[in-house]
Amino acid sequence: MRLKDKTVLITGATAGIGEACAKLFAEEGAKVLMTGRDQARGEAVLAAIHKAGGTAEFIAGDVREDGVCDHLVAETKARFGRIDVLVNNAGILYFAASAETTDEQWSDTFAVNVTAVFQLARAALREMIAQGGGSIVNIASESGLNGEPGLSAYCASKGAVIQMTKCMALDHIGDNVRVNSVCPGETHTKMIDDWLGTLEGTIEDNIESLAKGLPIRRLAAPREVAYAALFLASDESSYCVGTNLSCDGGNAATGGPYPL
Repeated sequence: MRLKDKTVLITGATAGIGEACAKLFAEEGAKVLMTGRDQARGEAVLAAIHKAGGTAEFIAGDVREDGVCDHLVAETKARFGRIDVLVNNAGILYFAASAETTDEQWSDTFAVNVTAVFQLARAALREMIAQGGGSIVNIASESGLNGEPGLSAYCASKGAVIQMTKCMALDHIGDNVRVNSVCPGETHTKMIDDWLGTLEGTIEDNIESLAKGLPIRRLAAPREVAYAALFLASDESSYCVGTNLSCDGGNAATGGPYPL
């Protein structure tokens, strides 16, 4: 087990990549504190982990609210004695052309995708430094590396996560705390389904069309991205510091649209 006896805090753990991380990390021996806004979904994921023999607890919460980020880190330590790994996964996305993006959408995107990531990492860093080390994995996006129409706020926020990861990694490399990020490509989550549902045609047809533009010809399963996060969280990646790990089915290798 790659995370045996490790304690892990995972945000946005009630669906998609966060849910996959929670289940996989528990399978790998971690004690997991999950958080997310959806109480019912959180309890369902928690029940699945317990049924599989894993150790986990759930706290419902919104990382945009004052004090929540510090509280989550404090609760992880209170319940499990320490915090070895933080997976900053919670994220939000609005689809709007730049001229139509509202101040509220911009502020909300940065509150979840940037400010909360910083606040959670800052609180975790303080505990990790005091205990002698740890690992932080920020879930960024290929959208932080490339521009995409209709996603100014999201792309800007994920680009900020990538740069924040590098700075934090350099700040605390001497404290035995590693900070890295994962850049998922198109991953089949509810967020993707919600977007594709706004387009003409069925979600299934739109997924097929989206997959045709990827070198690997399919969307990622959330668990595939979770394995990338697991590598960076574990001691197997002990020489990875400030790394941005692309998990995008070959998108970053193309330099442009992949031919059909």
